[in-house]
Amino acid sequence: MTKKIALAADHAGFEEKEKIKKTLDEIGVEFDDFGTNSADSVDYPDYARKVAEAISRGEYEQGLLVCGSGTGMAIAANKVKGVRAAVAWNEEIARLARQHNNANVLSLAARCIPDDEQQKIVKAFFTADFQGGRHERRVEKIAEIESNNS
Repeated sequence: MTKKIALAADHAGFEEKEKIKKTLDEIGVEFDDFGTNSADSVDYPDYARKVAEAISRGEYEQGLLVCGSGTGMAIAANKVKGVRAAVAWNEEIARLARQHNNANVLSLAARCIPDDEQQKIVKAFFTADFQGGRHERRVEKIAEIESNNS
């Protein structure tokens, strides 16, 4: 079954986002691009919010965000109910974010990770599955925290 994700970047992540599209095609992940569409300066929370809200509404199961450090996008996305965005700087972190934390958004640091490593991280994240089991109750506790603070 083909997976379809929501994809976005700010100006710092624009070029990397365009390169990542080829990797997504290679692994059979379809995507809708929520912008930005150039390297002109934009505010990263606007793009993180678009992706996160689309996931929260159930329009997409997963998303991918790219900014300079990956951190700003992840912080913004994690403010939206039901989103578990993880910053990953290597394949293992990406895989564990999916397997153990059921992360549904990958946030990447365009300025800090070489292109070839970015592609490996994307493949690791989008080909890994949540393992459930003992990890399920931990992810449920995250949802409880979210519910108690809304």
